[in-house]
Amino acid sequence: MPTSIRDQSRPIGMFDSGFGGLTVARAVIDLLPDQDLVYFGDTGRYPYGPRSQEEVLAFSRQIAHHLRREYRIKLLVVACNTASAAALATLRRELDIPVVGVIEPGLRAATTVTRSGRVGVIGTVGTIGSRAYETALTHLAGPDGSPAGAELSVAACPGLVEFVERGETEGESVTLLVRRLLAPVIEARVDTLLLGCTHYPYLARVLSDVMGREVVLVSSADETAFEVRDLLVEDRNPGRVGRHTFVSSGDSGVFETIGRRLFGAELVGATEHRWDGEQWD
Repeated sequence: MPTSIRDQSRPIGMFDSGFGGLTVARAVIDLLPDQDLVYFGDTGRYPYGPRSQEEVLAFSRQIAHHLRREYRIKLLVVACNTASAAALATLRRELDIPVVGVIEPGLRAATTVTRSGRVGVIGTVGTIGSRAYETALTHLAGPDGSPAGAELSVAACPGLVEFVERGETEGESVTLLVRRLLAPVIEARVDTLLLGCTHYPYLARVLSDVMGREVVLVSSADETAFEVRDLLVEDRNPGRVGRHTFVSSGDSGVFETIGRRLFGAELVGATEHRWDGEQWD
């Protein structure tokens, strides 16, 4: 374990293409209120879902190295499924700190709660196209150490991120789109639906209505927070109140307005960071 992970003066770093990763930030802050956290929303270049894997990898490396250099982070959370699929392995090789993604924690939880073994996974075009969940399943062990037994039915859901970013999390338009996009997993008769995009928990009510109340929705946010907690078990100070910093590569005012609606009133004083050709190698 890198020694920096035990340094209370260093923050946890976290990034997402925009606002979806705030679900992970919320879970981490609630579970680890003593920890400092820096959240970077790359709103100047979102959404990542339609972009190529190469482009998402380049963006992810740029943000990760920026957070490591400028904020001296001790642990990095890639709070974006698309970025986790494209960049997690590379970031783990390049950085001298632990790097946590959102794919494996969420999948582990879904394979644990399913009763039938039929698990649906919904995500952006980039995440689903990468087959990251199918790959992760082959490496996932069950409670007894044997390979996790589950049959995945996946569906790309273009357009849902944009609804969340606009603050449209319910209503006829989003319901019609969800019903059309989720048709493959409904047809597969899954009993568990893994929300393979950190934006999707904001659509939980619509997703549950369309899937049916008997289908369990699994968000990776809480499971990712648990993994972070386990890594920081020796770096805790229960009496301390952590500081939380929010950074946007787009308009900081817009980020703060939308972010407060999704995250809570604590999101104040967001700062703006423009890349301007910044290099990280």
